[in-house]
Amino acid sequence: MTRQRVCVLALAAMLLLVFATFSKSKGLRDKEPQGESRIPSQFGEEERVAMKEALKGAIQIPTVSFNLMESNTTALAEFGEYIRKVFPAVFSTRFIQHEVVGEYSHLFTIQGSDPSLQPYMLMAHFDVVPAPEEGWEVPPFSGLERDGFIHGRGTLDNKNSVMAILQALELLLMRKYIPRRSFFIALGHDEEVSGLKGAKKISALLQSRGVQLAFIVDEGGYIFSGLIPGIQKPVAMIAVSEKGAINLRLQVSMTPGHSSAPPKETSIGILAAAVSRLEQTPMPNMFGSGTLEMTMKQLAHEFPFPFSIFFRNLWLFRPLVRRLIERNYITNALVRTTTALTMFNAGIKENVIPPVAQATVNIRIHPAQTVQEVLELVKNIVADDRVQLHVLKAFDPLPISPSDDQALGYQLLHQTIQSVFPEISIITPGICIGNTDTVHYTNLTTGIYRFNPIYLDPQGFKSFHGLNEKISVKAYEFQVKFIFELIQNADIDRVSVPHLHEL
Repeated sequence: MTRQRVCVLALAAMLLLVFATFSKSKGLRDKEPQGESRIPSQFGEEERVAMKEALKGAIQIPTVSFNLMESNTTALAEFGEYIRKVFPAVFSTRFIQHEVVGEYSHLFTIQGSDPSLQPYMLMAHFDVVPAPEEGWEVPPFSGLERDGFIHGRGTLDNKNSVMAILQALELLLMRKYIPRRSFFIALGHDEEVSGLKGAKKISALLQSRGVQLAFIVDEGGYIFSGLIPGIQKPVAMIAVSEKGAINLRLQVSMTPGHSSAPPKETSIGILAAAVSRLEQTPMPNMFGSGTLEMTMKQLAHEFPFPFSIFFRNLWLFRPLVRRLIERNYITNALVRTTTALTMFNAGIKENVIPPVAQATVNIRIHPAQTVQEVLELVKNIVADDRVQLHVLKAFDPLPISPSDDQALGYQLLHQTIQSVFPEISIITPGICIGNTDTVHYTNLTTGIYRFNPIYLDPQGFKSFHGLNEKISVKAYEFQVKFIFELIQNADIDRVSVPHLHEL
């Protein structure tokens, strides 16, 4: 064999190896949906005006969940009538079945043309937390458009997703779209108070019908901009798990008496000391357990010197990185179980020593811990038998969903992010620090992904359940565009990853 021929064969082998490795790493990301020709996600001026007006109208309906027992049911019913009016094609298309579940939640079954493809589900919720007008720049249920933004409670959490999903489907139907892969749309009416009447009943209904899903997409991950210290580029984080939770009531009961002759300790004082110890004694830093370490390794080259060195060499700098991460309140929530005192009640009159003092603590459990482990830690921190602990609600962290090349849902999201947001070069799995309705769907699939295709900066993050919640008109248009493309991308048969041969 001549030297030239050997060189040619060697070069061919090298190119084959490179090509196979490159193809393996990209997997689904360059694969286009099969079957019908693709519908471009281009919307006319009239359509863009209609979509923003539809969102503004949705924000004006005060679908407030106050607590487990109280919601604005009149508004919830009104919202159901509103979406019927705004999205007529969704409610009249022959291959779409609509059902009301739990009185106010909505389940849509979109029947695809290829029954061999496993269905998936898109989720969102249209109830919102209360929003007193004090402190708001505009009334929270005005849906006012100002300076390119739509203002109001629900513009980020989570009526934007509800309306974007239905809007994208409406626009596809208007363009004669027929899906290959069946899918469901589940819209909950009580997510803010645990989803027991909405999402839980929808899940039970689907289970009774023997439904198994390829994947689920809900809120919970975002395109973070300026939220990760040291990283200037936007980071699209697809949450593959979410924290568990405990609502814990601490109670101290004492003999009441007259304030003119107070005892050495009162129920309020004992309880205040206990919750102070909880606030001042953080739960263990769990960096190194779960997905965050892998995420930080992926982001290592984006950090400035010398932090890039620290994150690239965690085998040496893990203790230092652990301390760095907990210095920021957002990244701190990613590495540990958090405790937040949210309610404190005591006293019946200004001159009466109160017989009972109560405090409620909302605990978000890191995926590396369990409810029982955290309760034991709380008991040791409180360290006072006079403080009674009552668990009001508790559930363990959700399982971690796959994010490898064979994970259909993750790869579809990855592909769609790259298509709709070409400026984003960092896409990584992460943890949702909040809680979503997905807790009720773990029996239907192992692929649960939380991603809302909007940019989220520190100000936007603080407006969740806070003041001056708003979304830019442009951001909402991109959200609709993302769902429009995701639905079409999901018509692919399966994740196709070429086999890497030994050479």
